[in-house]
Amino acid sequence: MDRRHFLASAGAATAFVGLEAAAAPVRRAARLAGAGQRDAALNALFDRIFNEQVRDHPTYASFLGLDKGPNAALKFKLDTRPATVSRAADLAANRRHLAELNAFDPARLSPMARLNREIVIYDLETNMFGPTHFDFDDAQRPYVLSQQDGAYFSIPDFLNTGHTIDNARDAEAYLARLSQFPAVLDAEAAEQRRQAARGYVAPGWSLDLVLKQMQALRSPAPEQNTMTVSLVTRTRAKNIPGNWQARAAAIVRGQVYPALDRQIAMVRELRGRTPAGDGVWRVPHGDAVYAAALREATTTDYTPDQVHQLGLDQVREIEGQLDPLLRAAGMTQGSVGQRLTALNKSPEQLYPDTDEGRRQLIDSLNAGVRDMEARLPRAFATLPKQPLEIRRVPVEIQEGAPNGYYNPASLDGTRPAIYFINLKSTTDWPKYSLPALTFHEGVPGHHLQGSIAQQSGDLPMLRRNQFYSAYGEGWALYAEQLADELGAYKGIERAGYLQSYLFRAARLVVDTGLNHKRWSREQATDYMVQTTGFARPRTQREVERYCASPGQACSYKIGHLAWNRLRRESQQALGSKFDLRQFHEVLKDGAMPLTILERRVRERTQAQLRSA
Repeated sequence: MDRRHFLASAGAATAFVGLEAAAAPVRRAARLAGAGQRDAALNALFDRIFNEQVRDHPTYASFLGLDKGPNAALKFKLDTRPATVSRAADLAANRRHLAELNAFDPARLSPMARLNREIVIYDLETNMFGPTHFDFDDAQRPYVLSQQDGAYFSIPDFLNTGHTIDNARDAEAYLARLSQFPAVLDAEAAEQRRQAARGYVAPGWSLDLVLKQMQALRSPAPEQNTMTVSLVTRTRAKNIPGNWQARAAAIVRGQVYPALDRQIAMVRELRGRTPAGDGVWRVPHGDAVYAAALREATTTDYTPDQVHQLGLDQVREIEGQLDPLLRAAGMTQGSVGQRLTALNKSPEQLYPDTDEGRRQLIDSLNAGVRDMEARLPRAFATLPKQPLEIRRVPVEIQEGAPNGYYNPASLDGTRPAIYFINLKSTTDWPKYSLPALTFHEGVPGHHLQGSIAQQSGDLPMLRRNQFYSAYGEGWALYAEQLADELGAYKGIERAGYLQSYLFRAARLVVDTGLNHKRWSREQATDYMVQTTGFARPRTQREVERYCASPGQACSYKIGHLAWNRLRRESQQALGSKFDLRQFHEVLKDGAMPLTILERRVRERTQAQLRSA
């Protein structure tokens, strides 16, 4: 499953089972702190909300490793409900939970409980906006099917990475889920037809990519399909006896492939009548959809024009930082973008575009993680405990998948966190650019931030896996800067770090250009290639992502600017008493919207001043 889809949904549909055991430390801490009966009642409500959600979203329970004990039956299930049914059920539950939370007087709660209540209310209201205003789930994901959205994309990935197999029962559960996959595909097809009739269908080129990826999933013999191979490989590794290949292949042949054929036929039909254009402006109420997407992604009230201008300003500023660095490396001719393009093509910067080259590339990323882990104690008082793996994006979805993404570890420790990198071509990844990506996706970026939140005993389970793009992606971009402060970049790698920032600044220009100013995909790709120097195929995949997920790309730089601003404010207020390790302890408060983060950092700063 795509990381952004999983995490963006986590606030509304995070799953948890075994609540009594896992939530006990939160309630015990509340009692020890003298938080009182109101805090305990609020935590009990959080537990109940969490428990209700898992029953309706079993794949999230598996992602978190909590499909066990009294909820073990969830491991045999996918959510096969029609979209209209599941959406109506979620909306009704969110309204009920919002009313229950509003019944708590914040003045009678402890500060941490008050913060938790405020953030959960923000989540509920945000998650209700898309269904009530647009009759689809999320303004950042307006299409049922795109090159990065759909069960054809997410379920095979989930079965391979989210569904753990340790015994024969787990393998049987895998087969049960595989047999439900066709029902999910058919329910999704019905929703796509309904939305297409309303005008909500992805651009033509996106549907072309969808067809290509569906056909890649459909084309192998059932015995060689990745869903069959995943089960066979993992049962063999655990010495689990059984005729797993034949049983899985029979389901793929008799059920999955016919359902895929039905979806392929539908997509071909829609391809001939999708509205022209690339950005979300092309759909009904497109301007309102984009405004909502931008607000949700950035957790701010910036207008598209403000974001566009901010991007232009940031591009100029970062180009000014890159110019002397490139000159010092002997690269003096042409624009910054042209010089970066030349650096990208330098043979000494490229791994061979072979399986061995891909292995070398991933080995270098793992070495970078180990090096950074040794540096972390200089900047962090709390360190992540969850293991991190680096894997290649599965070949069958690499055409439409992002260039890199992160899936958090399960809460029970049975599945590590995974940082995926798209290795369709190693020429997309010159060596000097890779450290910044690793620091962004791994440590001190997403892996560290998410792991600290998961470990935080001060947070109810309902909040431990929340994700706000501006907070999380802003932090990951700040982490690239922190790596520079820790001396992790060597030589020209620092140009890769600044190029990463230039890329995120250009995103502000391109995302608003595509979705607000009606730029074409070609115009947006041209601008980004000329500005950042990234290879055109990689850049085009990024641009296509902004069309399918409007607004999300703007969250990175806006979030990064907020983290930097708050650190400067805290430093100025505390002076010699400022401790970077203590500033970063705010991560233990969990993810939150930027407006709430600003207040929380200032509260922590004032508390330090009072205690000094």
